[in-house]
Amino acid sequence: MKQFAEYRQLRATGLWRERPDAQRRNVTVSIGEATLTLTGQNERVVAHWSLPALTHANPGHYPAIFHPDGNPGETLELAEDQAEMIGALNRLCTVIERSRPHPGRLRMVILSAVVLAVLVGGVFWLPDALRRHAVTVVPQAKRATIGAALMSEINRVSGPACDQREGQEALDRLGRRVAADDKRLRLLVVREGVKGALLLPGRVMLLNRTLFEDYEEPDVAAGFILAELVRSASGDPLAALLDYVGVRSAFQLLTTGDLPRTALRSYAEHLLTDPRARPPAPALLARFRTAQVRSSPYAFALDVTGETVLGLVEADPFAAEAPPPLLRDFDWLRLQDICGG
Repeated sequence: MKQFAEYRQLRATGLWRERPDAQRRNVTVSIGEATLTLTGQNERVVAHWSLPALTHANPGHYPAIFHPDGNPGETLELAEDQAEMIGALNRLCTVIERSRPHPGRLRMVILSAVVLAVLVGGVFWLPDALRRHAVTVVPQAKRATIGAALMSEINRVSGPACDQREGQEALDRLGRRVAADDKRLRLLVVREGVKGALLLPGRVMLLNRTLFEDYEEPDVAAGFILAELVRSASGDPLAALLDYVGVRSAFQLLTTGDLPRTALRSYAEHLLTDPRARPPAPALLARFRTAQVRSSPYAFALDVTGETVLGLVEADPFAAEAPPPLLRDFDWLRLQDICGG
C-alpha cells in the first residue's frame, strides 16, 4: 500500500500476547507494505498482522491495545510514550476504513439483489448460482481481508512469512519480472507447509523456502509462480474457497461480509494436505514463453527423471537460446537467504 510508505522506517516497542492465557512478550513493532510485523528477541518474527484487519480496542486510553479483527485474544499493547506509532496505526486504520466499501451499504445492496433475484425466480438460491454471485460481488478489499484470515490459519502450520528485507525486495523484483502485468500480485516465502506455490484470495502467493534454498537458479521458483498463476487462471481462488466451504458459508459471506473461522481453518488444512492437479502443458508452455522463462528447470524440479514432464522439457521455449536474466546474481543470493538460513 503505497500511501503507507512514510511509516516504513517507524519502529516502536510493545507487549505482545498470543492468547489470553499466554505471557506477554516484549516485541518491536514495524509497519510493512500490507502487514504489521512483530519481532521478538534475536530479531525473530513472532507475528504478522494484516493492516486491513487491524483493530484499536480502546481508543483514547493507555496502554493502547490493538488486535487482529476477529481475534481479540491476541493483543499488542503500546504505552503512552509510543504515541508516534499509536498515531500512525490509527491514521492507517482510518485510511483503510475510508477506502473500503461501507459494510452496511454493501450488505443492503447484496441483500436487495438477493431478494430481487428470489422474486424474479429464485435463481440465486441455487447453490452454484449463489456461489457465483458471491464471487462477483465481493470487492477487492474484502478479498484481501479473507486472504489475510486464510493466511493466518495457514501460518499455524507454515510459520509466519520470512521477513528478511533485502530478500523480500529481491522477491518483489522476481515477481515483477515473471508477472509484470499482475500489479496486485504479492509474493511471500514461508518455511514449511506449502507445497511449491499457493495463491490466496487477494492475490497473495505463498512460496516454500525450498524453492530458493534447494536450487542453484531462480528459474525453478519462477516456474512454480507461473504454474500457480496458470492454475488460478482456470478458476478464481475465492470461487475455489466457496466451493469447498459450501453454500451456507457463501450465504453468510453475502449477508454478514465474513466467513466462519472454522470454515477458513478447514479450507487451510485442505490446501496444505490435498494434492492439486498440474496445469496442462500447453497452457504452461505458452505462459513460460510470454514471461521469457525456461520451462525445463521447473520440469526437472517436479520429476528429476523427466519422464512425467517430457513435454515441458522437450518443448522448452528457450532450449536453444537464453532468455533475459530473471535476477542479478546478488539479488538471487539475498533471496536464497530470505528466511535467514
